[in-house]
Amino acid sequence: MKLFFFIAWIHFAFTYCMRDIPRLILSQDSIDARLEYNTSQNHTVFFHPDEGDELYVGGTDFVFQIDVDTNRIIELFPLSTTGGQTCGESPCENVITVIQKFQDSLFVCGTNGNKPQCWKLYSQMANHTLEIVESYEGTGISPHIYSQNSLSLTVEGDLYAAAPLYSDGTSLQFRRKAGSRTNVWMYDKWVTEPTFISASWVKRRDEPSNEKIYLFFREKNSDSNPEADPWISRVAQVCKVDEGGSKRFFQNIWTSFLKARLVCSIPSESLYFNRLQDIYVLHAEDWRESRVYALFSSSWNGTAVCIYSMEEIDRIFQSSTFKGYDKDIPNPRPGTCFSSSKDLPLATVNVVRDHPEMTDWVQPIQHLSPFYMSNYNYTKIVVDQVQAADGTMHNVLLIATDTGVIHKILEDGCKAFIISEIHLSNHSAVIRSMKLDSKKRKLVVGFSEQISSLDLQSCQEYNGSCAACVLARDPYCAWVQSACRPTSPGGIQNIHEGQINVCLKTEENTTTEEPKKPNTNRVRRGAKSFFHSQPPKLISDAQSSSPYTLGPFVHSVPLGVPFYLACPIDSYHAQYTWENLGQTRPCLQLQASCLYLIPSMQTEHYGEYQCVSRELDYTKVVRVVHVTQLLSSPEHSPDPSPDPSPDPSPAPARTGRPLLKSARPIINLVDTMNKVYNAATCVVELPGWTVSCAAVAVLMQLLQ
Repeated sequence: MKLFFFIAWIHFAFTYCMRDIPRLILSQDSIDARLEYNTSQNHTVFFHPDEGDELYVGGTDFVFQIDVDTNRIIELFPLSTTGGQTCGESPCENVITVIQKFQDSLFVCGTNGNKPQCWKLYSQMANHTLEIVESYEGTGISPHIYSQNSLSLTVEGDLYAAAPLYSDGTSLQFRRKAGSRTNVWMYDKWVTEPTFISASWVKRRDEPSNEKIYLFFREKNSDSNPEADPWISRVAQVCKVDEGGSKRFFQNIWTSFLKARLVCSIPSESLYFNRLQDIYVLHAEDWRESRVYALFSSSWNGTAVCIYSMEEIDRIFQSSTFKGYDKDIPNPRPGTCFSSSKDLPLATVNVVRDHPEMTDWVQPIQHLSPFYMSNYNYTKIVVDQVQAADGTMHNVLLIATDTGVIHKILEDGCKAFIISEIHLSNHSAVIRSMKLDSKKRKLVVGFSEQISSLDLQSCQEYNGSCAACVLARDPYCAWVQSACRPTSPGGIQNIHEGQINVCLKTEENTTTEEPKKPNTNRVRRGAKSFFHSQPPKLISDAQSSSPYTLGPFVHSVPLGVPFYLACPIDSYHAQYTWENLGQTRPCLQLQASCLYLIPSMQTEHYGEYQCVSRELDYTKVVRVVHVTQLLSSPEHSPDPSPDPSPDPSPAPARTGRPLLKSARPIINLVDTMNKVYNAATCVVELPGWTVSCAAVAVLMQLLQ
């Protein structure tokens, strides 16, 4: 069965391949947009007040406040271990795990050397300082060790939390721990080895007494079938007004707890994504229109995003039968919000105690398949709502990978469009925390070494022309006053289709357009030596005056030698070809360059070549190269590499390279690469660079 799942996933991975390719690959690792820690942080927690301009960051032995606009520290508050406890072999440190706004103060909790502690910090607005006004024992709010599962939430002056009661991680459950209402907790048989992901308070302005807190988690699957996934994902509810049962029965235990299975699958293939990883609730004015964006992983290393309606989740809890219960449903219905829960009939509470699971499953809005599936290992998700130039609203998903890359994805109806892949660090790094500031259109990302701020309205990447701006399909950006700028009313966009016919028919939007100047924020992949220390080389930024310069470039090549032309790739959704003498030549995409290889130069191969990109209704010439015959012997020809010395009148940059007198060295190299062929990831790895197996196969075919 597991083999079947794997084969089915491989099939769908190829089917959805194009959906999984970012259109642009960018970098925003600028000094101004990051704040570096003094020491590496294994765990951080962010808190951003709804209407505030500041972000609170908790790490090891500190809390600090930063200005979101400048990414600079406003106030640093040391918060070391207190109480003089003995920590044994574990480090005696206070790792902050909870930051919430609670009863007009900043409520902070930490591991406190394996003895959880909480503090109320009062902010002195006049001089931007924090002071401790009260401290609390933090068991059940903060974990004993930062790596243990926990979450927290505040609702109208009440604190809700999930954290283990004991240092070994046991007795992990969701509780109301502090505030004006009674402390309540879960019945210990309701969940099995849970991992709590998120909790969300859904407001109902027309019926506040019926408001609920929704809890998202995964738990151990009770199905003993060896083919069953060991985990199952859930959504649960508790009522805000729940005070627990009577003194006689279920005192201080939730009387409104119900749970249901969250389904994210491809039903036609019996493929299920069962491991909930992260949740983002996009709240609406009418709670029924609120949406839940859920990020799942699977046992075969696929990830998916499924979207759920809050109205549908509520309907399941209101109308489904109770799993394992075959009697008449008592009145009031189990799970109903009751302002005097202590007076609930015993029959109602008994159903909650013994049969809290719903028979019906919660299906996503898109029943036939997940909204988005990927081979990337995603770990975190947030969703922003953006108003386009025409006033329509668009949802943009910002999803983090396990290597620290952000994918900016447009929700276009039932389809996903990956606007860009954004690198915030120059190396692979785990993202510890991620917070969206929708008001300022910024995403704050916490790594072990730094905090990075991503400007979601960074439109300069599309600033070459109206066509480049429209093709991006980025709701944050529109063509306004001859530049791609943050969206404003009346700007030129085509979010749904990306067709450039909305652009004014100016000279810059004709079919032959000189590409924009290179942007230093571009991530240039693959611009490394193809032979390590020997030429030929792919053209890199250092070898060319501009990888996006139209040309024409001139290259002289002798007869009979292998030769290739290289064209820089801008959009990974465009198709690239080399055109010569009315013929269209294939262009092999090798990471950030598109290559046309000629195994042996003959007379008919000389002339003008144009590298042409085609994307939707837009065509442009990316590069023009003139290839002429070199009459002298290649053994005595000058070094084809550009002269590194300064020259007030430099020669045109090279865009092609003779490979060698024979293609045999390349074939020998391919043989070497095949020895380290990695079938699982379908790449070939050699020191310093990686090449796809498909590219190797084409190289062998072209050069034999």
